[in-house]
Amino acid sequence: MQTIIVLASLVSAALCIPAGPPAYGHEENYDTPAAYAYQYGVADDYSGAKFEQNEKRDGYSTSGSYRVALPDGRIQIVNYHTADAYSGNIADVTYEGTPTYGPGPARAVHAAGPAHLG
Repeated sequence: MQTIIVLASLVSAALCIPAGPPAYGHEENYDTPAAYAYQYGVADDYSGAKFEQNEKRDGYSTSGSYRVALPDGRIQIVNYHTADAYSGNIADVTYEGTPTYGPGPARAVHAAGPAHLG
């Protein structure tokens, strides 16, 4: 009886073993040209962070823009595009607003000390 139980458990264990490597789904093909579009934005009043970006790509043709709030109060806007694999990336950078700066560093004034005559 024990022999039958041992043989039955070995047969059931053998039937549960997969025949070959596990399958993880279909294999990705990375030879096709990239095609996507996205956009996002952040506006955090607590930290003052404010920026946004968008981009669209179809093969090598890519275009997009982003905006960033600079510490001096201006907004930097970058529009960029790439036409193909050979022309490179072309960016157009502009600014909105007028820069403002806080007070400059305080100028140290030293009192004149006694003159030493030698």
